[in-house]
Amino acid sequence: MTDLLDVNKSHRVLEIGTGSGYQTAILSLVSGEVFSVEVVPSLARQAVQRLSSLGYTNIHLREGNGGEGWPQNAPYDRIMVTAAAERIPMSLIEQLAVGGRMVIPVGPQGGAQWLQIVEKYPNPSVPGQCSISVSNVMSVRFVPFT
Repeated sequence: MTDLLDVNKSHRVLEIGTGSGYQTAILSLVSGEVFSVEVVPSLARQAVQRLSSLGYTNIHLREGNGGEGWPQNAPYDRIMVTAAAERIPMSLIEQLAVGGRMVIPVGPQGGAQWLQIVEKYPNPSVPGQCSISVSNVMSVRFVPFT
């Protein structure tokens, strides 16, 4: 997923689903800044302590609903979602920068899920408007997006 995100040091990354903070730490090494949202309070607290004690300084983490993203710090050049959503949340598309890329597993629990790449780009036909492209990468099975 990290490779598909195609991150570089100039990118601001939104991660949905911090978990233990492992992926967050990796993203912080290859990007400029990481904003991460974790829905499980105990995981969020542990990740903050762990990442802080390890000296990561370009990570911002909060507890909250990942479906809402982190609009106060948008737009993001890259968004990584680590749980399967039934459909791509519009709030995350809105927070994706023009020229940005999101990697997200999409599909119903117990059903077919696809890892998808979502890209946002200017619509050449309508000035000031954006278009979205979505491509399926591979079949996957992820925990539910909550």
